[in-house]
Amino acid sequence: MIFISILILIVAIALPSLNLKLSSILITRISAIIFIYSGALAFNALYIQSIGSGIGIYSGLFNVTIISQLLDAFLLILAALILIAWPLITTSYYNKVIKLTSLFTDVTSPIKNLSTLRFFREEGSSFSPTSQKYNFIGLYTPRTEYCLIVLFSGLGSSLLISSSDLLSLYLSIELQSFGLYILATLYRDYESATASGLKYFLLGALSSCFILLGAGLIYTFTGLTNFESIYSLISVSYTMKILSGVSLGVIFIFIGFLFKVAAAPFHSWSPDVYDETPTQVTLWLTIIPKISILVLLLELQSGLSINSVINISEYQNILSQFNIVTNIFDVTYNTSYVLKMLLLISSLFSLIIGTIVGLAQTRIKRLLAYSTISHIGFILLALAINTEQSIDSFLFYILQYSITNLNIFLIILALGFIIHKNGIKTYSNSNNIYLFDFDIRYLVDIKGQFVANPVLSLSLAICLFSMAGVPPLLGFFSKQFVLYSALNSGYYFMAFIAILVSVISASYYLRVILLLFTESEILESNNFSPLQSHKELNQRSVGYVGASPKVEDLSETGNESSLSNFHSFLISTITLSILLFIFKPTLLLNSTQLLSLSYFNY
Repeated sequence: MIFISILILIVAIALPSLNLKLSSILITRISAIIFIYSGALAFNALYIQSIGSGIGIYSGLFNVTIISQLLDAFLLILAALILIAWPLITTSYYNKVIKLTSLFTDVTSPIKNLSTLRFFREEGSSFSPTSQKYNFIGLYTPRTEYCLIVLFSGLGSSLLISSSDLLSLYLSIELQSFGLYILATLYRDYESATASGLKYFLLGALSSCFILLGAGLIYTFTGLTNFESIYSLISVSYTMKILSGVSLGVIFIFIGFLFKVAAAPFHSWSPDVYDETPTQVTLWLTIIPKISILVLLLELQSGLSINSVINISEYQNILSQFNIVTNIFDVTYNTSYVLKMLLLISSLFSLIIGTIVGLAQTRIKRLLAYSTISHIGFILLALAINTEQSIDSFLFYILQYSITNLNIFLIILALGFIIHKNGIKTYSNSNNIYLFDFDIRYLVDIKGQFVANPVLSLSLAICLFSMAGVPPLLGFFSKQFVLYSALNSGYYFMAFIAILVSVISASYYLRVILLLFTESEILESNNFSPLQSHKELNQRSVGYVGASPKVEDLSETGNESSLSNFHSFLISTITLSILLFIFKPTLLLNSTQLLSLSYFNY
């Protein structure tokens, strides 16, 4: 469905007669409807009785199960909600920006496509179109093209959930990743954004190399690419060479995917990319790719663990007939054991790094990036335990993480528009960089917002309390289930570390809440300080030939970019769900329990 829709949209955009009638708002709405309809089709497939434990399609490259269809529908609905919430700047906004940037018409020709402006200048320099000291950078956001990229990325995520072959796995993850690389460089004319996007591309390519290397090793030692065939071979094979090769290949694949989900110690790209991309792109990066990859890791972990246990028991029975006792096989060639240790180590690093480093952050999206890393640690802990109870907590944690994170970024988007209602936010730093942006970048930007926007501030506080694990909110139960399964399985040290970092991480969530309820004032950080007004920027402008830019003409731009009713309705609905979950928990809890049981029964 998504693939056919992409082809139709490409043809529609390519035809001049249709392209003139397709506005960016219309393309965005069409893309959201495509995701919603695809999610409805995935949910409708649950009524097909013949699915059972799975139906192989495209010669076994994909395996459609009830579980994959449920998670696919959830992912596509989330993708639609993210697209609907994307901010849309109207034409009148561009007209007002043109008034401000009229003196730069010789430098930038496609001025009508600007959505964010950034000015670089040096004190005492004079302006000229060829001046190296005074540089204007326009940041283009062609939403028509970027909606297609989002559709491609969403298609890759959807296919990745149902992948059952090494070939389809690699092609799906690359289809998803290529779209993310482009989205990460949405501000492609801005130096730091381009640098972070390039960093994401290089490290993403490195992780893809690990995945491809692991797939190549598995094929070299087994001659197979289908997951079920590989599982069957492991369960009946007693050749050390084959088992060691498969174990090594699986380790490389898991390392590559840990890169993709920004699990420590493979997380270095995450804070930079999240901070330098627009908030709506950060929202996509932090939710959709992680859901599909974590679900695939669950499939691989469950399949390999079950068949490794069968293999070990049969192997030891054979050895016992000859009175041979050995534990070397358990440690060296047990794929399940190696994966468990890899996931536990990554979980430990993610919990510690995501919490400790997050305490020092002053930029809001970098703080949320380290928060995400800490939550990935909880998810990987539940995945490593690999019992019915832990898989239940794993699925529940993914659902609550996605919903809560979605609401937090929606509120940040809303606050960004409201805060900048009287003009585009202006900053100045030691390099004399002037930024005109709707994004909230620093924690001090939201200081005192409870007085001006009490409802949004309370909603953000509720979501942050939930992320911190404060009862009786949704996030508390997800952490409780993970810790309970860890204690029941004997992972006392990991449970203690998880409890400790939960308490510590609550401090930086409380710091954000404290800023919301603190009286606003002009504060100066180490490197950045908000200017008092746009008039101050106008007064500090350097000399040049021609009329001065009329910054005050932008005082009404916020009214042209007001929040949609659906955006407000979505924030209120999710906030109430998080707050009132305890009164009706059975729907979500029963769903995750049934899914976890299905994984072990199938």
